[in-house]
Amino acid sequence: MRQTNQTQVMEFLLLGLSEDPHTQQLLFILFLGVYLVTVLGNLLLMTLVQADSRLHTPMYFFLCNLSLADLCFSTNIVPQALVHLLSRKKIISFTRCAAQLVFFLIFGCTQCALLAVMSYDRYVAICNPLLYPSIMTWRVCAQLALGSWSSGIVVSVVDTTFTLRLPYRGCNTIAHFFCEAPALLVLASTDTHTSELAIFLMGVVILLIPVSLILVSYSRIILTVVKMKSAAGRLKAFSTCGSHLVVVILFYGSGIVTYMTPKSSKEQEKQVSVFYAVVTPMLNPLIYSLRNKDVKGALRKVAPRNFSCTPGISF
Repeated sequence: MRQTNQTQVMEFLLLGLSEDPHTQQLLFILFLGVYLVTVLGNLLLMTLVQADSRLHTPMYFFLCNLSLADLCFSTNIVPQALVHLLSRKKIISFTRCAAQLVFFLIFGCTQCALLAVMSYDRYVAICNPLLYPSIMTWRVCAQLALGSWSSGIVVSVVDTTFTLRLPYRGCNTIAHFFCEAPALLVLASTDTHTSELAIFLMGVVILLIPVSLILVSYSRIILTVVKMKSAAGRLKAFSTCGSHLVVVILFYGSGIVTYMTPKSSKEQEKQVSVFYAVVTPMLNPLIYSLRNKDVKGALRKVAPRNFSCTPGISF
């Protein structure tokens, strides 16, 4: 336990990813390119879902929600990282750091829940196709989407409360490029065991439980697909689920490494964070569009009209 008589920290210094000016310039170019692709890709995907009636289905409704979460998740982190890559002093106020942590957890945890919901949607569509329209009604889809966003808010409130309730005095240097709970807990001026336990338990709720549901869903999907007599039907089913599985592996894998495994080196933690905080939001729309004939067809036929995705989609 660390005891100090120093005053409460009012701002933090983010060390970032590198102290080398040339490396920072290269990272700025890479991050800017990735962020632009993230914004354009997710906005385009949401626009296509809204504009093309063929995409007015539960699967694309959830995908639209995932794109919105991806866009907000990336916007909460990358713009500030870009500014700091060009700044000598990478300072962030305590209040802004807290806000970044809150929104990081809301959008990140919402993504976790949405991926689990999307696996359930695919399970019903493939394993119970005749009952699919009666099960996945607009009411049910709206409730599942609302539940996903609500779970993100709940986990964010718990994790943020247990992180920010601790006193932060003395050292204010965060060995990271944004405010994340594990990096902040290292700076706390008191014992962090209770907070670490609470964050771990929330990780079980929002990471391991959804992963378990996804594994069960896809185990049953695989058994159903293998029994299909039509080769074309098996190919279509695997193609539909393939993109979702890629996203699940990329996002959950990096998240579990950060929050559910023993502490690794600070450099390794930062590298993993770059992957799920910067790269994954860019990959999601690319993976879903490049592997999906419906999205590619809509892209060829529909001109962008607006950059909004409203929930009023009829099924």
